[in-house]
Amino acid sequence: MKIIKFGGSSLATGSEVEKAINIVRADPARQVMVVSAPGKRFSGDVKVTDLLNELATATQAGQDTTTLVEQILVRYMTIADHFELDGQRVGDHFRNHLQTIAETDYPNSEFLFAAFLAQGEWMNAHLIAQIMAKLHLNARCVSPADLGMVVVGSPRQAQLAPSSYDRLADFPLIPGETIVVPGFFAFDQQGHIATFARGGSDITGAILARGLGATLYENFTDVSAIYAADPHIIAHPRPINTLTYREMRELAYAGFSVFNDEAIIPAIQGNIRINIKNTNDPEAPGTMIAPTKEVNHHHLITGIAASDGYTVLYIHRYLLNREVGMTMKILQVLAKYHVSYDQMPGGIDDLSIIFAKKHLTTAIEAALTREITTAVAPDRLKWLPDLAIVEVVGEGLSHRTDLIARILTQLATVEIAPAIISQGAARINLTIGVDTTQAAAAVQALYALSEEEK
Repeated sequence: MKIIKFGGSSLATGSEVEKAINIVRADPARQVMVVSAPGKRFSGDVKVTDLLNELATATQAGQDTTTLVEQILVRYMTIADHFELDGQRVGDHFRNHLQTIAETDYPNSEFLFAAFLAQGEWMNAHLIAQIMAKLHLNARCVSPADLGMVVVGSPRQAQLAPSSYDRLADFPLIPGETIVVPGFFAFDQQGHIATFARGGSDITGAILARGLGATLYENFTDVSAIYAADPHIIAHPRPINTLTYREMRELAYAGFSVFNDEAIIPAIQGNIRINIKNTNDPEAPGTMIAPTKEVNHHHLITGIAASDGYTVLYIHRYLLNREVGMTMKILQVLAKYHVSYDQMPGGIDDLSIIFAKKHLTTAIEAALTREITTAVAPDRLKWLPDLAIVEVVGEGLSHRTDLIARILTQLATVEIAPAIISQGAARINLTIGVDTTQAAAAVQALYALSEEEK
């Protein structure tokens, strides 16, 4: 049995949905279809999830939402019309459903937003199940609750409760039937909707692959492979045929948006391979993400990713390394303000804490500055804004003793002096912090190294 997930770009129009359904029906092993909300139809278009975010904002403010609701509904009605379903009837049903969502009482605004954002997937799953039934396919929509999925944590960064896997293992899959599952959300123990991180339909697919015991998790998107670098930076980069779980996590964290980095974890736990494929070219092999023992790389560097939107808190104090509990004091301040950090490289007298800017506000930065200053009395404390992270990833990084030296030399040739350099003990990635304006140049300079074979 295979789990097959389609991203928003693969379900944006009626013709795209038709391609997705044909892919499902081409392989009887594809019994579980996970769907995203409709994505962009063309450059400059708006994703349904973003429209729902606007709808949640307007609803919370008590504004008239009529026009916005109709803008959302026409996306589904147009898809329905493509298959000669009664688009008006579909629109009326979904309009009433969104009204119910708007009139529900929520514990707080985060739950309200989670409930609205989940409806893009909910409506698409119901519509696609109807379409498949009209096409005389044995299909039905199954909600995360029906599958036994329960989540914990914050309403917009939910985590699956481990007990859910026991219930998933007992869910009966009927031979010859396809179940259509809305991605991105589930319900907590109180019955409230909670969403995974953005891109969470990938997470839903991985959870189901592990819980239902799939032989393969196929993730269909709008590209034919994962590439060794961003095609917007490098023209015609090398496609990656296979990569390891941990390589994918590092690359996804650093900016490869093809697959959600959190979604790798259930696949690792279930030892399930993930195949990234193109909805518009389903016969292409795509990229296989697999356990390390199954991957035989031909290149020392698997991929190079870059992501901006980071800032660094630099702390300097002499004999910092001598004081027991120093790091704990800093972490306690971060925990107080519910701020997570990405990395924390340092030396004997200094410490650099890398944050994603999305986790910070001006007020939080001021509070962290004040309280960390009080807690550890640094000789110097300053923020380094506008940092980009360039991640050089590859299981082969540990195979050549001169590779890191060559990476830094290559950056020097384009006059890039890294603000931060960090490598973990696993030795599969090198994290390089550069000014945001230098990120693309750094990737271009390093790409030549990624073309070299072992």
